[in-house]
Amino acid sequence: MDSTSLNLDQYFMNRCIELALKGRGYVSPNPLVGAVIVVDNEIISEGFHEKYGESHAEVNAINKIKDKNVLKKATIYINLEPCAHFGKTPPCASLLVRSNFKRVVIGMLDPNPLVSGKGIQMLTQANIATTVGILETECKKINSRFITFHSKKRPYILLKWAETKDGYIDLERVNDQPRTINWISQPTTQTFTHQWRAHEQAILVGWKTILYDNPSLTTRAYYGKSPIRIIIDPALKSPKESIVYTDELPLYILNLKKNDASTTKKFIQLKDFEIQTILDALFKLNISSVIIEGGKYTLEQFISSNVWDEARIIIGNTSFEKGLASPKLKQTPQREIKIEEDRIIFYSNLETNSSPSNS
Repeated sequence: MDSTSLNLDQYFMNRCIELALKGRGYVSPNPLVGAVIVVDNEIISEGFHEKYGESHAEVNAINKIKDKNVLKKATIYINLEPCAHFGKTPPCASLLVRSNFKRVVIGMLDPNPLVSGKGIQMLTQANIATTVGILETECKKINSRFITFHSKKRPYILLKWAETKDGYIDLERVNDQPRTINWISQPTTQTFTHQWRAHEQAILVGWKTILYDNPSLTTRAYYGKSPIRIIIDPALKSPKESIVYTDELPLYILNLKKNDASTTKKFIQLKDFEIQTILDALFKLNISSVIIEGGKYTLEQFISSNVWDEARIIIGNTSFEKGLASPKLKQTPQREIKIEEDRIIFYSNLETNSSPSNS
């Protein structure tokens, strides 16, 4: 393959990635996938996986073409290996074979053992020219949640909290205080954090966050889909008049006392609250990513067990002078941005978090 062909492959694969990201927040636990169909170095059709349970990217791109005979001289670009099994939809690899594509270019192998390598095998057995690994690093990055879910058998874990410039995550609380959030960040920053919520499949907090803050845990400051809400509440102490119990949105309550899935408020009984037990429960619920927003104890449990993939810490331009000290990370920050008077610091733990720590 000459450099011109490689540059064109990279160009069209980059377009696949752009399309794939349009499904962010709507396709989990499925992967983000875009597809681009090209004839004579010109794009004739595009598609992406738009919603979980609905048509895959390849199907959407192919369905836009009226004269399917053109596919005999076409190349289709896909950022992820086409599926080779029957799930909620038929296998896309079979569709590509039936469509008689001249060439298929794939960004990365599918980590799902039901697929991995099998889709490519179907294409090569049909004598379709197949290229794998174009912009592989970039393709893996956008599907880090999907990869983590299948390779580590747990959700991708994103930690998030806000702390004051003097290092406090909250004021000290007593039970007779009004239930309210002690805001640290600016309203503009809240829009960003709600966008983060929209991009993850679930959001998780401890029961004391429900007790003290009475949050809704939704994306009310952003237009995206609200995540699945999960509470860690071993003894079922969170007040039942809380917003998360009285609204119409789904809620999972991980606890030690009862199982009850008869309503949208589902109680899931665990044997204990070891981190691995929680991870196993989330994996069983088919949750591929979760943003953990508090409280301090819950965040520190994941940090001390070294089970997290990213952290985003908001430093507000406020001081409490005393209160509940924020969690601490040992890792070096990757980058920092400023939003009005707030700073957001980004951390990554992707190289060291393969399993819970025994320490």
